[in-house]
Amino acid sequence: MNINWYPGHMKKTKELIREQLKLVDVVYELLDARIPMSSKNPDIDKIIGNKPKVIVLNKIDLADAKTTVKWVEYFKQNGTTVIPVNTITGEGVKKLIQESQNVIKEKMDALIKKGRKPRPARIMIAGVPNVGKSSLINKLSGRKSTQIGDRPGVTKGKQWIRLKGNMELLDTPGILWPKFEDPEVALSLAFTGAIKDEIMDTETLAYKLLEILWKDHREDIIERYKINEEYDETIEIMDHIGRNRGCILKGNEIDYSRISNIILDEFRSGKIGRISLEHP
Repeated sequence: MNINWYPGHMKKTKELIREQLKLVDVVYELLDARIPMSSKNPDIDKIIGNKPKVIVLNKIDLADAKTTVKWVEYFKQNGTTVIPVNTITGEGVKKLIQESQNVIKEKMDALIKKGRKPRPARIMIAGVPNVGKSSLINKLSGRKSTQIGDRPGVTKGKQWIRLKGNMELLDTPGILWPKFEDPEVALSLAFTGAIKDEIMDTETLAYKLLEILWKDHREDIIERYKINEEYDETIEIMDHIGRNRGCILKGNEIDYSRISNIILDEFRSGKIGRISLEHP
């Protein structure tokens, strides 16, 4: 599959991040805990340079817990501050606030020494589409202050939001990069919903996802879809799921469009299981 999605607003967002960077003290880079490497936009590091940064591993409730622990260790060993977060329950959010204050304490202390009044710490949040930025902001602010959607591209422009702990946060729309050199990265982003389904061949996408899950997470597939037969071909598994879910067209044909959407939705929502697609 040749996957690329870089609409005009993403180019504008990249410019916005570059322009606003001088106003902020620390950058939150949100990554999807299921695909930390694929969801890491290489352009963000280039743009922020030496600006203090905290990596937020979001959606840990959807990822394999043991694998997430390994990813945290991986980033720490590379000298990066990393906080795993579940924006549904709020797990990790207090630790994120504390860590942010620790990162910028030296800068705030320097301002006070110069006789200037303490000001709110300013944070920029950045990441790929649909990684959960709006959900995190709502947990940090303690109110439903931003629009949330389960599809990429809900946040369209910058917005400053007041947070707990005397902090202000600049939200930015999700951005990808112009070309995916590695097709596996593109697939991982598509599997997790960072790329709009509307531009995708969702039947092929679901087929490829099922192929990977049958190879690496077979027990989860067997349990979720009540598979009690041995299958050698991915299409046979897809047919089985389609029949079990009643996705049948006239002439007893499988409705592949419908079953493809079911497989993608149930993977993205964690109904198939807590699955990490990447390992350090």
